[in-house]
Amino acid sequence: MEKQELKKRSEVPVELTWDLEVLFATRAEYETALTKMEADVAEFAETFTGALNNAEVIVEAIKAYEAIQTQVSVLYHYANLPAATDLTNADYTQMAGQFDNKMATVSATLSFFDSELTQVPEEILDAVVEIEPLYASFIRHTKADKHIQLTPEVEKALAQLSPTLYAPESIYDQAKLADMDFGTFAVDGEDYPLSFVLYEDFYMYHTDTAIRRAAFDAFSKVLKQYENVIAQAYYSKVQTEKTLATMRGFDSVFDYLLYDQEVDQDLYNRQIDVIMSDLAPVMRKYITHLKEVQGLDKVTYADLKIDLDPEYSPKVTIEDSQKMVADAVSILGEEYTEMIMRAYPERWVDFAQNTGKSTGGFCTSVSANKAHPYILMSWTNHLSNVYTLIHEFGHAGQGIMSSDHNAVVGDNPSLYLIEGPSTFNELLLTDSLTRKTDDPRMERFA
Repeated sequence: MEKQELKKRSEVPVELTWDLEVLFATRAEYETALTKMEADVAEFAETFTGALNNAEVIVEAIKAYEAIQTQVSVLYHYANLPAATDLTNADYTQMAGQFDNKMATVSATLSFFDSELTQVPEEILDAVVEIEPLYASFIRHTKADKHIQLTPEVEKALAQLSPTLYAPESIYDQAKLADMDFGTFAVDGEDYPLSFVLYEDFYMYHTDTAIRRAAFDAFSKVLKQYENVIAQAYYSKVQTEKTLATMRGFDSVFDYLLYDQEVDQDLYNRQIDVIMSDLAPVMRKYITHLKEVQGLDKVTYADLKIDLDPEYSPKVTIEDSQKMVADAVSILGEEYTEMIMRAYPERWVDFAQNTGKSTGGFCTSVSANKAHPYILMSWTNHLSNVYTLIHEFGHAGQGIMSSDHNAVVGDNPSLYLIEGPSTFNELLLTDSLTRKTDDPRMERFA
């Protein structure tokens, strides 16, 4: 495997980055829109505070609320997505932080809406759905929230505290992507550059056992230097969730976290049981087979992600992926295929590898389809990248279609459904690859 080196974000070709100008052409436009949103929020509060007493007014209020949420979504993505590409850039992190602080004030101002809605008699809420059936899921949640809603003053205080309550995630990201310096590691007298992204996207899969294990050791050594601060951030998050669960009357933090997903602990526990009881023996058998095939002296944590057949790892460029994706999703119809393939010319995806970039991959959708979805990943010219990409395209497609057919306040599915379209897209890719080859090595790889 070739040696990898990360570029600075400023050195990355623009065609490998996502297009944020779809949101706002300039920073000045963003600032103007931010000011307008704050004014709209103040007007909304002045108009509807104490006025949610009949179905017609509530419908009008929800529509105005949706308009504000759509504005917030566009602003949020413009303010926060740059930081995901480079947390070492102080301007990016400052813009994201400033937006989060403004949103704490906005959320506090808007907190009356949920508080007052949960006090509305159920027959009036039912009348809202009769007027506008698209609000059915929103009203269902509102009726359920009657049992967990705190006093308006407390809800407003919690909204104002939101940057603090979500601080553990920010601390973790800053630590791993901005503060940790992994430097280099040496194998047989040769130095290799290392970073969080390079380890997760490259060295974790390296075919040379000595390099792979040395990278893991160097990576783990740096992580250990931050173990206390990361552990404290994690503990703070768990403690926050437990406190909120208790305040809202939940028996456990599990019930609290599962509440919005509309599932109970039985489903959650069944998933854990399947992983620990049914999947575990299969994985142990696989790891034993991997050890034998690779001729390893032992299997360490550093060896778990290597390919069973490392000499057969098809190289795939971003250009190559277009045909592979189109072939895989074509079974879903021309309309769906055309929708997904817009991602390439419209630059939905940030493919670049650079310092400070978030690890892994994600897809985020802009409310009401006011802009295309945004996907982050790091492309390394491996077939596994196509799986990541088509997975995220599954989220993108679901987001677009959900927004097309649902109200803004009702277009977010339960997390227990959210991975369905993306995982199904991966299966479509496997099916496409195996149907087009007689090579058993390719079939095994897929």
